[in-house]
Amino acid sequence: MTDMPSTSVATAAPERDTRSSAAEGDAAKAPQLTRSIGVVGGTLLTLSCLTPASSLFVIVPDSFAGLGTGTALTIAIAGLLCIGVAFTYSELGTLIPSSGGEYAMVGTLMGRLAGWLVFILSLIVVMIVPPIIALGTADYLAPVIHLDPQYTAAAVMLLATAMGLLDLRANAWITGIFLVLEVVACAVVAFLGFSHTQRSASVLIHPVVDAGHGHTTAVTAGLIVTGLATALFILQGFSTAVYLAEEMDNPRRNVSRTVLWTLAIGAAVVLIPVVAITLGAPDLKTLGAGDIAGMVQQWSNSGVGTFVSLCIALAIINAAIVMVIQNSRVVFSSARDAAWPTAVNRVFSHVGRRFGSPWAATLAVGVPGAALCFVNLDTLSEVTGVAVAAMYAFVALGALVSRRGEHKHKLAWRMPLWPAVPALLIVVLAWVLYQQSVQSLVITGGIVVVAALYWAVYLRPRQDTHWVISVPEDEQAPVEQPEAASAPA
Repeated sequence: MTDMPSTSVATAAPERDTRSSAAEGDAAKAPQLTRSIGVVGGTLLTLSCLTPASSLFVIVPDSFAGLGTGTALTIAIAGLLCIGVAFTYSELGTLIPSSGGEYAMVGTLMGRLAGWLVFILSLIVVMIVPPIIALGTADYLAPVIHLDPQYTAAAVMLLATAMGLLDLRANAWITGIFLVLEVVACAVVAFLGFSHTQRSASVLIHPVVDAGHGHTTAVTAGLIVTGLATALFILQGFSTAVYLAEEMDNPRRNVSRTVLWTLAIGAAVVLIPVVAITLGAPDLKTLGAGDIAGMVQQWSNSGVGTFVSLCIALAIINAAIVMVIQNSRVVFSSARDAAWPTAVNRVFSHVGRRFGSPWAATLAVGVPGAALCFVNLDTLSEVTGVAVAAMYAFVALGALVSRRGEHKHKLAWRMPLWPAVPALLIVVLAWVLYQQSVQSLVITGGIVVVAALYWAVYLRPRQDTHWVISVPEDEQAPVEQPEAASAPA
């Protein structure tokens, strides 16, 4: 692929006849974000959103309870699925670089209704996950200070909101420092687990779970398939790179690199400690309890346990910061594309001059996130997994149609084994969704139905001025030259 010149600061796109921007024609130029990060900064931010340590220490313990020694196998299978997902994100993210992420990609390729439904699914994910993660902060600060979990989580969300108002380049390095501590904590756990191995590696491929009274039960294939939704959620953050496309230098080259590097590093940082914990846990009952900090203390001493706990707390804060940044870009992009009433669009699409961040959109996702910390969110974890799987399925459908019409000859990173990869991905994700609980499917489906009604009643009658999905004109993928065949960047 021929590299196109990059720009350090995005310029405003010319006004288009088909839309009025967020103010329905009041503004002469569409609001744009500042282009300030490359592959390293994007990878640091994206890895921080994948937040391998908080996934390992907050979400994985629940998987140990239901899957026992099959947790590592389930995450490994999810990692293989995520390779296909990463291919689809890399291709579509370089073809349609927009801070709208999934909804911009799907909406441009499959129509605005499909884009709207994907936007709602992404909102489910990005609005619920940060409070869930933040609620684990107090537990891991306990070796130093005892705090109320809900008030601590709310404080973390407000801190993340304040950080999200800053320049993105500064946030990339701040979150990068936190990320180093995350990786160190994961490495310590992996080393201790492998140093205290209690069982053979055969339990990884012939998984069992504690059945009480010294007995074990085999983990069935059905349980592993059901657990894939949560496992996909554990590895989900690599897709954040597409939300940062409008703030990356040369996104047609750097988005794909960031997506693929993040998945590879993040999956390794999660999976290796999971294997170590599985093999090193004193017994299956302790493994099922998921008290990783307690196991670390048993393997070493209280000082190491305290260090790991504090690193986990920092990882949670780090994840909250990056998720608020990600979420605000989604809300900003939706307002720029006029998804809401005019006054709301005008406010949420505003970009601050000093730091170049969408401050109103940042507050809109951070403050409600703090409020959600006082709500019981346990039942929503399954809903989040369903939303992630459904969103991935939509993106795979978009990848199937990405090489027809005007998009066929545009410069972009092109995945290998197309169309087999997205087609197989759709089939597997449909199977995963079929195995989920009725309650989680009904809740997610109900939200999608309400969103479809909003589309039919409000957006569709105003389709000339509302929900007109845009890609910044200076970064739309240009038409490929004959000698520049579709080769990966």
